[in-house]
This record gives sequence, C-alpha cells and structure tokens, in this order.
Amino acid sequence: WWNIIGSGIFISPKGVLEHAGSVGLSLIVWVCGGGICALGSLCYAELGVTIPKSGGDYSYVTEIFGGLVGFLLLWSAVLIMYPTTLAVIALTFSNYVLQPAFQNCLPPFIATRLLATICILFLTWVNCSSVRWATRIQDVFTVGKLLALVLIIVVGLIQISRGHYDALRPSVAFEFSEDPSVGQIALAFLQASFAYSGWNFLNYVTEEVVEPRKNLPRAIYVSIPLVTLVYTMTNIAYFSSMTPEELLASNAVAVTFGEKLLGMFSWVMPISVALSTFGGINGYLFTSSRLCFSGAREGHLPYLLAMIHLKNCTPIPALLLCCIATIVILCIGETHNLINYVSFINYLSYGVTIAGLLYLRKKRPNLARPIKVNMLVPITYMIFWAVLLGFSLYSEPVVCGLGMVIMLTGVPVYFVGVQWKEKPKWVYRLLVTYMGQKLCYVVFPQEDTSETEPLTAFKATD
Repeated sequence: WWNIIGSGIFISPKGVLEHAGSVGLSLIVWVCGGGICALGSLCYAELGVTIPKSGGDYSYVTEIFGGLVGFLLLWSAVLIMYPTTLAVIALTFSNYVLQPAFQNCLPPFIATRLLATICILFLTWVNCSSVRWATRIQDVFTVGKLLALVLIIVVGLIQISRGHYDALRPSVAFEFSEDPSVGQIALAFLQASFAYSGWNFLNYVTEEVVEPRKNLPRAIYVSIPLVTLVYTMTNIAYFSSMTPEELLASNAVAVTFGEKLLGMFSWVMPISVALSTFGGINGYLFTSSRLCFSGAREGHLPYLLAMIHLKNCTPIPALLLCCIATIVILCIGETHNLINYVSFINYLSYGVTIAGLLYLRKKRPNLARPIKVNMLVPITYMIFWAVLLGFSLYSEPVVCGLGMVIMLTGVPVYFVGVQWKEKPKWVYRLLVTYMGQKLCYVVFPQEDTSETEPLTAFKATD
C-alpha cells in the first residue's frame, strides 16, 4: 500500500468527476477501480511465483512471448509511461506550490513548466550524485502524502458529522448534467487507475521477497482494500466541503479544500502535497532509471545505459535519459490528457501480461504453480480490459492512438538495434562507449572482457 498511495489521489479526482459526470458515479469508479486492481494483483501473484524473476511485466512477457514483445513493453515504459508519470507529478508539484500565489486564477503556463523542470533537474542531480541522498529524500518526503491524506479524511469526517454532506445525498449525488457515455466512464476509470498505479511494484522485486507464496497474496489482501478505502474516503471528504462545480474549477483540489476548511492553517495542505509530489518524483526517477539499467544489461537498450559513475556508482546515463524525456513531455502535454495517455499504455501492458498468464495455462498446464488463481479472475480482468481500452480508444482516438503508435515504433528499433548483430564496431566504440564514458565518467559495474567489445548480442528467450 505504501507504493500505491501517492500523489495520484491529489491529481485524479478532478478527472474522474469530469468524465463520470456525477458525484455518485465517480465514487463507484473509485471503489470498482480498487476491485479491478485486486483482480490484476492476484494474476500477478501467480505469475510472480511461476516465473520467479524480478522485473515485473517486462520479465514475464519476455519469458512467455519472446524478445520482441518484451522489448515493446520496455520501449513504451522508457519513452511513455515513466516520463509521462514524472511529468504529471512534476506539474502537480508546481501547481500546488504556485496555487496559493494565484488564488483567483490558474498559475501561468510558463511558470508551472519552469518550476516543474527545475524540480526534475534538481532531483536528477541528486540521484546522479548519491544513492544515499536519493533514498533519504524518499524516506523524509513520503511522510508528506500520509499527513495530507489523514488531514483531509479527518476534517472531512468532522464536516459530515456536522451535517455538511449535501453533495453526497443520493438524490443529488446521481444528478447528471448529461447522460454519461460508456466511453466517458472508461476514461474515468483511466483517470482513477493513475492513482492506483503501483499495485504491481512488488513483482519488480520478486526475487527479494521472503516466502512469496505466502507474502504476495497477503500483501494483496491487506493493501488493495486499504488503499481503496483511503481513496474513497478522501473523495468523500472533498465532497463534504466542495460542490462538484468547485472541484472541477480547482487546479489544486487539496489546496481549495484547505482554504475552505482549515482557515489560518490552510498553508499546511499545499506544503504537505508538495512534499508528497516531490518525494514521488524522486521515487519514479530512481525506479525508472533502474529499469533502463536492467534493460540495457539484457541487451534491449544501448549498453551505455548499463554504465554507472566511477565514484558515485549511480546510473547517470539512464537518469539523464529519463530526465530529458520527462522535460520534453512537460512542454507538450496538459495534465489530464497526459494521465489518459499514460493510463492507456499502462492498461495495455497489464492486459498483455495477464494474457500471457492465460497463454501459459494453455501451453504449459503442468508447470508448477505455487499460487493458482481461479480462471474466472484473469478472464474477468481481460473482459474489463478489452471494454476499457476499446471505449477509451473510441473516446480519445488521438491520445490513445498516439500511445499505440509510439509503442509500435519500437518494432523497427528492435530489429535494427537488437536483432541486427553485425553492426560496425566503430559505431559502438565512438558513439556509445567512448563518448558516453567521457561525458558521464561512467564504466560497466563489473569487469567483463565481453563488455570491451561491441555488445550486440541479445539473450534470446524465445
């Protein structure tokens, strides 16, 4: 639950309400979103003990479907999922920091982008300088998100106990300005899924989990209901003090909530959320750079990304790639469109992974499975997945279609960069190894004579 609860709950409520069209339906979306995460988590628990490799989706899909599909998941994660998520969190950080200074209007576009870029650059520098600094920042700033959520829920419950729950009355909660379409409900689920992202993070470190057969299901049974309860109660608290119109008009929901209820202590809310988002950016930079690092070691990304600084032992090339990709996305996207963008690709990856579970059940029915979920669980998830993605693509063809196009651009890159093994040696020595090492002062993490030659081989898993 610690990995799931993050800055998304301060970002997504506006998008969920906007697409759901009513308070009641938005709360149903939040509850059902937690249920869908539970189904996906159970499927991932089976995969985690059946294919006991760290790396999550990337490892499972590569093992089941082969190198190309695994590469496409890695490609989309490096180019879309992590940079876009970082961009959204960075924009949320800048909005919450700047909103108190622009109480009667939205913060200027340039100001939010500039502050978000400064934040990304600073945390990239911290992660390049010291792993210890990065982990200490994560430990300290994680407290911010818990402080903000506890404060919102407690104050909201006090409001409800005083009778301030007009927007939550059934007769009012299900009033729609217009009838919601299935496509809009699908987009509401995509917005909520951004806040729930992280439910599969435990599968990235499966090899390090003690007794995964017991602890993976236990983590699911505890964390998913707890997170669903916290998210639902947070939204109920918002509606105890704000009308739907006020929530939709706010660019920083928690700040508006604090201004209405906390009086002279309203400054606590933007500071708490800023701390939360700052820690979230640091955490995503840390994990995304490690994914690049792992992909490079497997031969799916340039080997420069598998190098670390000679003294600090930090993956500087991978961090710089994440930083540059995030800044580019910061300049071209709006927060809620970016959430649809990254959530669509996320769900696409989840669906491919769980389809791999069904494929493995059919092709290798006698494979040892310490955890084996009922077939209705992955089938139900896949039905929901197909409906969600289909209607999301119909409702937002440009945003979702562009994500698919970027993912598919990885096909020629795979065949040229990974499968083509007879590339000239000078390409690697000049562009990848020599210039990259001089620029970043990096080396391979361990001595290996094979790494002094051009590394074009791909460890086939087909």
